[in-house]
Amino acid sequence: MDDDDEFDENSDYVTFDMLGERYAFPMRRVQEIIRMPAVVKVPLGPPSLEGLANLRGRVLPVVSLRGCCAMEQTGHDEATRVIVVDGGVPLGFVVDRVSSVISIDPQQVEPAESVKQAVRSDVLVGVIKSGDGEMTSVLDVDRLIAGQFARLSEKGISRDSSAVTRVSAEADADADLDDTLELVSFAVEGQEYALPIDQVQEIVQAPESVSHVPNAGSRVLGVIDLRGRLLPVVSMRRVFGLPVTPLEPQNRIVVVSIDGGVVGVVMDTVREVLRVPHQLVAPLPAVVTGEGRRTEVESVCRLEDGKRLVSVLSVNRMFDSPEVRDEIADYRGEDVLDMSDEQDAVDDGRGDEELFVVFRLDDEEYAVDVDTVQEIIRVPAALIRVPKSFDFVEGLVNLRGTVLPVVDLRTRLGLDRSERDDQQRIVVLIIGGVRTGFIVDSVAEVARIGRNVLEPAPELSAEQARVVSRVANLPDQQRMLLLVQVDQLLAAEQAEFAAELCETVADEPLVGV
Repeated sequence: MDDDDEFDENSDYVTFDMLGERYAFPMRRVQEIIRMPAVVKVPLGPPSLEGLANLRGRVLPVVSLRGCCAMEQTGHDEATRVIVVDGGVPLGFVVDRVSSVISIDPQQVEPAESVKQAVRSDVLVGVIKSGDGEMTSVLDVDRLIAGQFARLSEKGISRDSSAVTRVSAEADADADLDDTLELVSFAVEGQEYALPIDQVQEIVQAPESVSHVPNAGSRVLGVIDLRGRLLPVVSMRRVFGLPVTPLEPQNRIVVVSIDGGVVGVVMDTVREVLRVPHQLVAPLPAVVTGEGRRTEVESVCRLEDGKRLVSVLSVNRMFDSPEVRDEIADYRGEDVLDMSDEQDAVDDGRGDEELFVVFRLDDEEYAVDVDTVQEIIRVPAALIRVPKSFDFVEGLVNLRGTVLPVVDLRTRLGLDRSERDDQQRIVVLIIGGVRTGFIVDSVAEVARIGRNVLEPAPELSAEQARVVSRVANLPDQQRMLLLVQVDQLLAAEQAEFAAELCETVADEPLVGV
């Protein structure tokens, strides 16, 4: 911000007090002033973050301005107010009390460089001098945000700067849709592929087995029950001519639409949802798609400056062979999903809703996608301690003959440990192909949440943005659920440690569950 531009004409300011001193924000940056709301604490955020609040249906990050300015913290009272500013996304600063709105002649403002105050000088724009000798320090909103919340600042300045962007507001989402390709990425034999998200109906966890049918074709593995209906299941490995491996817990079935019905395609793993600018998507080179060659890949995304290439598949090309379509048709009966039943299938299943396992940590509610949860067990009386492990690793248990590393989720999210009690549970998840248990304070419910109330969590720090990726804002219930991205709970080296730990102690006697 150019300080000269800030003071070149009469300007209005909102003045407020902190620790007995008077400060001000430019009125043009202030959206509204509210009382201190109830907030939901967010782990892994900056120290000055008070939490997330519901502001008329929108998620509002609330931060302590005292904390941003390295001042002594204090409790809140009836005079406490939150000044909501425009920082690219709304952000609330907690102040001791709001004083007034004033209009100032630029001659009354002295630049910050000539002023010495007991706050960080890099957040000062200048000082307003009044006739009675009082001084009001004008704070720089952008520098305050950038100093503690660099990711919010980046989103406010350049929302489209990254190759694969996250949408932080509904208006931005609508504006970007025409310029981006939305994909679901997955891995097969270590290679990354993707399908357009509009061709994907849903993603479900692979069952322990598929019901095989005699004289099965080359690609169809069999059928599974999907909410009371039969779904033909195809192996992506067979589509690619690779050896078919037994179904594992990390496998996912991507349900896609084809002419005449739907089919489930088994993937090794599903990775993420990508939103890629069209300029980063190129058709497959002609040398690959030359005369007589048939390929399921229709384009390639160049991400991370070309270091990451994602092949975009075409569902129609995957199933364009009459023989394959006949194979799939053989598995269809009156009970099988087809295009005429598609809406009914949505209504019978999740439709516009998602299912989450809700649990509590430190009086706040968190949730993970129900498909990522293997099971929920009690915390055993004793765990086998592991020397020289990460501080959040509680130990090991024997889960029906399988070594299960157990992590204290409180510690992993930077919260204080708690004493063990009967309410605590271990939520068993799969991360990096390894079953890992996470101790939570209690498991509340399996909740069906409408997608219309799900929104990206404010990106207040890099780690928080990875781990707590979304929030479910439920103002009617006076609740806000923090949605945890399971595959981000352990970093790569931590997941590898858990895998090695399981292999090392596989033959050791452990406490059984």
